[in-house]
Amino acid sequence: MPQLVPPHNSEQLKPLLLPQTERAEERARAETLKKVPLDSRAVSDVFMLAMGAYTPLDGFMGHDDWRGACLDMKTADGVFWPIPITLPVDKDLADGIRLEEEVALVDAETGEALAIMEVREKYAIDKQLEAEHVYRTTDPKHPGVEKVLAQGDVNLAGRVMVLSEGQYPEKYPDLYIRPAQSRAMFLEKGWSNVAAFQTRNPMHRSHEHLVKIAIEVMDGVFIHQVLGKLKAGDIPADVRTRAIQAMIDNYFRPGTIVQAGYPIEMRYAGPREALLHALIRQNFGCSHLIVGRDHAGVGSYYGPFDAHHIFDELWPGALQTKPLKIDITFYCRKCYGMATAKTCPHDPEHHISISGTQQREMLSSNADIPPEFSRPEVVAILKEYYASLR
Repeated sequence: MPQLVPPHNSEQLKPLLLPQTERAEERARAETLKKVPLDSRAVSDVFMLAMGAYTPLDGFMGHDDWRGACLDMKTADGVFWPIPITLPVDKDLADGIRLEEEVALVDAETGEALAIMEVREKYAIDKQLEAEHVYRTTDPKHPGVEKVLAQGDVNLAGRVMVLSEGQYPEKYPDLYIRPAQSRAMFLEKGWSNVAAFQTRNPMHRSHEHLVKIAIEVMDGVFIHQVLGKLKAGDIPADVRTRAIQAMIDNYFRPGTIVQAGYPIEMRYAGPREALLHALIRQNFGCSHLIVGRDHAGVGSYYGPFDAHHIFDELWPGALQTKPLKIDITFYCRKCYGMATAKTCPHDPEHHISISGTQQREMLSSNADIPPEFSRPEVVAILKEYYASLR
């Protein structure tokens, strides 16, 4: 029988979503509790807790876990955790909440009560410290840093009991796969070595090449895309999904790929976020995470291989899921195909470098996208979407 990597620091997954039979009663009780509005990042974190993607966490982090995650990438009891999962609120709201009081966590956009939390702790944080250690910059132009600096001044911490997964299960019925489901799928396929490919973009040919390299050495690849909130200009998940499926249907062997999505909101924390992505994929049952150029980066805040190097800083046993480190990929006119800096001997003048940013710019200006850059079936779907914006 194939053996999958165990959940992170746990023998079993720890999904915090209440059983269906208990939700109605708890929802009614939530209506009687003090309401705590959640921004999009906190909503995303509640959904990640709900499905068990943040195993072994049982809720939002207290001060010592926050500080440990920032400084040492571990919680107070020594569990590897590279980015703090916290619930910031305004000081006035925090002052009106007692310790050990139960509160309803409410989506600020929809008004839906998503969870009940018992408040164990209230604490202020050093936002500059979090920015400096997690994001490696205090520049407020960095989207992750901007969010940290703008958040409330007090964090609430405590155990969470989740009542809803929002619209995700209905909106993405075939994509919204929870860790327990992905593990069952991998076992059913006989996979034990599974590489996850994280994407927030439609897949161009560099992405395709990364995944095909992984297929050569793995049992299968889990193309796992971001369904949570992205930054302005990113392509919506439903369009991205169709584009990725077009590539899978036309350019991959059947039975080698599972496409799925999950509700995380990107933090754009570069190397630290690469580690969090690997931890999450361990919970989904993946033995490896494909780490390419500037994984989870934004702008020029991180070097192209910083996300490779950070895995070398981990202590033994910190993380079971390993990085599949792959060099910069491009199309080489002399090789007549996709290559990497590790395999291609030709000068850069022969290379066609490919990036999601470039692809979006070309689509926005209705420029022709060459076949060396992206597959025609993918381009057709993306051009249709961009035409609808004009």
